[in-house]
Formats: sequence, structure tokens, C-alpha cells
Amino acid sequence: MIKRREFLKRAGLGAAAGAAAIAAPAVHGQATVNWRMLSSFPKSLDTVYGGGEVVARKVSELTGGKFQIRVFAGGEIVPALQVFDAVSSGTVECGHTASYYYVGKDPTFAFDCVLPFGMNARQQIAWMYQGGGLELMRDFFREYGTMQFPAGNTGTQMAGWFRKEIKTAKDLQGLKFRIAGFAGQVLTKLGVIPQQIAGGEIYPALEKGTIDAAEFVGPYDDEKLGFYKVAKFYYYPGWWEGGPQVSLQVNIKQWETLPKEFQAALETACAFANQDMLAKYDAKNPVALRRLVAAGTQLRPFPREVMQACYDAAFDIYDDLAQKNPKWKKVYEPWLKFRDEQYLWFRVAENNFDNFAFTAKRTGKK
Repeated sequence: MIKRREFLKRAGLGAAAGAAAIAAPAVHGQATVNWRMLSSFPKSLDTVYGGGEVVARKVSELTGGKFQIRVFAGGEIVPALQVFDAVSSGTVECGHTASYYYVGKDPTFAFDCVLPFGMNARQQIAWMYQGGGLELMRDFFREYGTMQFPAGNTGTQMAGWFRKEIKTAKDLQGLKFRIAGFAGQVLTKLGVIPQQIAGGEIYPALEKGTIDAAEFVGPYDDEKLGFYKVAKFYYYPGWWEGGPQVSLQVNIKQWETLPKEFQAALETACAFANQDMLAKYDAKNPVALRRLVAAGTQLRPFPREVMQACYDAAFDIYDDLAQKNPKWKKVYEPWLKFRDEQYLWFRVAENNFDNFAFTAKRTGKK
């Protein structure tokens, strides 16, 4: 019971408890603090960009307006994919971004977001809060003068929009594919030419034919970005994004200047945003998918042959990195153990329930 109560407090599922812990008298005498938060996402995406706004709003509410954070969209201060650099250098206090955008610096960044054939959203949350993930990633981020807080999750994503059908692994060869994070390295082994492009720049690249395919998040966001207008085949699942986490990256020196009450407010706000974003996507994606199909979108599952080839390529890379990169190995080994244990449990109860319930028909009833 003690561990469970500690988890609920840290995860922010009981927002009222977090608010009560930051009593009004504790912040009443504090001077007002003003921070800037950079987002890697365009303002048009009220879910993922909105996650940063949720953090800012909750922090203000929990501190009686004494801690204010102003959110800037990608490109307003720095390019969307340079948020981490701005936070690390101290240009801004914090940034709301997907850590896998920065695997070019070190592939270990991917663990703070998602790895191909990794964990789903619930498993990622469990690993972070109860499986040692948060501590491992904090140790890693400290080397860059930053720390991070889980502050959003999209749930399992779609595999994206393609101009042509993908029937075999050979169809991937030469494909110019907008894809972020670690998945680009996996697909390179299968002949794909990965392109890392910020969310707001994907549509014109797909429209002009600069790229042949693009993935971003899922039906709700993809509909807003208009991808269905320029590519008709919508593939699933996004095996590289089973439960991608969006993080608030914070400059450590700036964090250390905050009063403890403000630190608690920020941690609580991020945990609330982590759950809130997932709930929004789960609520909005189904109706958006119906609209896309009605507009002519053609849903396609990735063939098992393609999935297996990608799976094999992914773990070949992981094993190779474990031999060459000590930072990767330090996180990978406990991550893999936790992932495998989660898979065992989910196969027993979750998977059997889901498989039956999703396909069951009401006997004798409509």
C-alpha cells in the first residue's frame, strides 16, 4: 500500500493531493517566477502542443499564479528540433519535446521517449515511475545539464501515410520516409531513406513529392495536418511508437533556483499532463479515424513479413549498441528485462481480454 500511495502521488493521478501538498500559505510569500517553455510542435496540434500548455496552466493554478510559464511553438525562438539544445545551454528554462529527436547525439535518448518494439503507454509509465526508468534517465540527462519529467504520451501511433502499397519488405527499398527517432536507423537496414522533418513541415514535403511517405502521430493529429489529401494509404501499427512519451526537459541550474513548492508544482503538473494527453488521444482518435475513412483513406496493416524484418533489424541494432555504447547498455539491460516481464503479464490478462472483447458479438442481439 505504501508503494501504491507513493506512485499515485508521483504520477499525479490524484491532482487534488498534489494541490493540497502545495498549500496556499507556502507560496503566498514567494516572488513571482517567469519561465519560457519551447515546444517542438505546432500550435495547430491542440493535443501534443497543448500538453505544454497544460503543464503551464497547472503550475500557475498550483502556485496561485506565482509561477508563470509562457509556451512558444516550434520555430518561434529556435527550430522545432533544437529544443533540447536551447534547454541544455540555458537559453530557455525548459522545453516540451520528444527525446528521440536527439538520438543523433546519443541513441540512449530514445529510452526517454520510445524504442521500436518497445513498450506501450501503460508499460512506459510503469517503467518510468516504478521500474527505475526515471532514475536511469535522470542520470543520463544530468551529463547535459538537464533533467526530464514525463509530460505526455500519445499511445500507440499509426505507421503513417504512403503513396503506394507496401506488400513486402522489398517495397521499402529506396522509400523516402519522414520518420523520427530511432526507427529511421532500423528502416535504413531495409533500404529506406529516413527524413527527420518537424511536424509543421511534413505536409508540403509530402505534397511536393520530396518524400514518399510520412508518419506523425495518429488520426486526430494527422487529419489536422491534412496528410490524407496527398497520400491515400494509411498503414498500421506504428511499431516504432508503441507508447511514445513526451517529456518536459528542464535546465538543472534553473530547476535548482526554484523554491521547493514550485518544484513540487512543476512535477505534479507534468504528471497530470502525462495522463491527460493520453486520455485526449484515446478519446479523439476513434472519431477522427472514421472521418478519414469516410474521406477515402484506405487502411492497410503492415504485412507480417515486413513487421518481422523490422523486428529483427531493430534488435540487431540494440545488441550491437550494447557492445559499443556503455551509456546505452546501462539503460538497455534493465529496460529489456522490464519490457519482457510486462509482455508476459499483458499476454496473460490484457491481451486475452482485448482480443475477445474487440471481436465479440452479442449473441442473439444486434
